[in-house]
Amino acid sequence: MIINPNTKIAALLKAHPDALEAIISINPKFEKLRNPIMRKLMAGRTSISMASKISGCGVQAFYDKLKPLGFEVDDKTEAAVEKKHSVPGFLHRLTDKDILVLDVRKTIEEDRDPLPDIMKAVKEIPQNGALKIINSFEPTPLIKLLEKQGFAAFVDDAQEDAVETWFYKEKGAADAPSVEVADTAREGWDNMLAKYEGRLEKTDVRALPMPLPMHTILELIDTLPDDKALFVEHKRIPVFLLPELRERHFDYRIKEIEDGHVQLLIFKD
Repeated sequence: MIINPNTKIAALLKAHPDALEAIISINPKFEKLRNPIMRKLMAGRTSISMASKISGCGVQAFYDKLKPLGFEVDDKTEAAVEKKHSVPGFLHRLTDKDILVLDVRKTIEEDRDPLPDIMKAVKEIPQNGALKIINSFEPTPLIKLLEKQGFAAFVDDAQEDAVETWFYKEKGAADAPSVEVADTAREGWDNMLAKYEGRLEKTDVRALPMPLPMHTILELIDTLPDDKALFVEHKRIPVFLLPELRERHFDYRIKEIEDGHVQLLIFKD
C-alpha cells in the first residue's frame, strides 16, 4: 500500500494487522486506539498528517514505523489543507458579558458527571448570549438536545487538546432544558427481564471513559436482534442516551442498584 500524509489511519489498520501496534508505539496518545469503539470514532476521519500534529512527532515518524511493514511512501503528495468550519454570525455579535464559559475536562477526568453543572450553566445563559463548553471531545448528545430546544450550536475543534462547543440562546429557546427520566422507565423491570430471559446480550460500560459508554451501547443495538434485549451495567442513568433510543425505536427499563451502579434493559419498541 502506498501512503502519504492524507492516508487515513483506518486504511492503515485495514491494510496490515501490525499497523495498530506500530502507530501506538509512536506516542502514548494513541493508546486509546486499542479500544474498538474509539478506533471507529477516530481512525476513519484522522489522517497521518492530523495524527502527527496530535502527537507532535511529524509524519516521518509514521513513515519510519510503517515502512518495515511493507508500506510504500509517496513523498510528493502534500498534506491537504483542512477546511475550516464556517463561523456562525452569532459569534461575531457576542461580547464578553454575553458569554458563560464552562470547562468540564477536569470533572470528566475525575469520573464525575458534568451534566448538573452543564444544565445549571444553560439556565444562566442570557437572552442572545452563549455558553462555551470546553471539553476533550465533541458532545454530540448535548448538541442534539439543545438544538431541539431552540439553541444554535457551533463546534470549534481547532485546538489540539480541547474542543470548544458554543450554545447560543436564540429567542424562544428553552430556559430550562428537560433531561428528566420518565417514571415509567423504572416500571415493569422484573416483568421485562423475565420476558427476555435467555435472550439477553450483556455489556458493562462502567469502566469506559466518556463518551465511550454511549457510543458502545449505540454500536451494540445497531446489531441487536429483534427478539433480544441488551442488558447494560452503567455508572449512572445515561440521560442523553434515552431520547436517542426513542428516536431509534427502542424502549428501555432502568434499575438503580446503588450509587454509581445502574442497570438498563434495552429492547425493540
